[in-house]
Amino acid sequence: MDNFRRPQRAKENNEFVFGIRAVIEAIKAGRDIETIYVQRGLSGPLFLELKSLLIGSLIPLSSVPIEKLNRMTTKNHQGVIAVISPITYQNIEDLIPAIFEKGETPLILVLDSVTDVRNMGAIARTAACVGVHAIVVPLKNAAQINADAIKTSAGALFSIPICRHSNLHKTCLFLQDSGLQLVACTEKTSDLIYVPDYTLPTAIIMGSEDEGISNDLLRVANHLAKIPMAGKIESLNVSVAAGVILYEAVRQRTV
Repeated sequence: MDNFRRPQRAKENNEFVFGIRAVIEAIKAGRDIETIYVQRGLSGPLFLELKSLLIGSLIPLSSVPIEKLNRMTTKNHQGVIAVISPITYQNIEDLIPAIFEKGETPLILVLDSVTDVRNMGAIARTAACVGVHAIVVPLKNAAQINADAIKTSAGALFSIPICRHSNLHKTCLFLQDSGLQLVACTEKTSDLIYVPDYTLPTAIIMGSEDEGISNDLLRVANHLAKIPMAGKIESLNVSVAAGVILYEAVRQRTV
């Protein structure tokens, strides 16, 4: 199949589909797609068909210069390349009831705009080690699940459910309505991470290193909790910070 191959020049080494019709058929066939790159200014009836197919879907669409597409393949891509995801994304709304039905206490990790693939991989590895039930990421401004992320995770991204949702605010409200407390790990509080009771059903929110957790998520959180810092450096790498608060949750749950 000429329009489905592994890139020789793309850094991520994910499989991809190129050509508008081929991408349309991949979507209709239910392939898990990480993102779709579209040439800026692209138009035409076939492209409009592609756009209409994406309405209501959870597939990110990114408008890029044609030079980026040309670096990904020298074939006739027609201005469209879809990167196939190595994992199958799941729906947190399906997972939460199943966790409760098994008699387990949910521990969910929500990543707000964590875009570095190695951070994503490291967080997933720690999450799998401590027994996190699922990781929730946004549709946009999220790390791509690619070979680097999977390698850094030591394969954990294949074993822990990753849920991709278009609106983290609504997703967090759903988690609250389902009986989970929201614990936002942020420096914007005086309460330490030891204050919340993690033996309760819990979703821990981590933010990006540059912006932190968005204000709309901070406002709905049940607890704001910070990691104590004693040195001159005022912040931790997000993957390290996630490990610190997750292991506090494990400590409480295993005492």
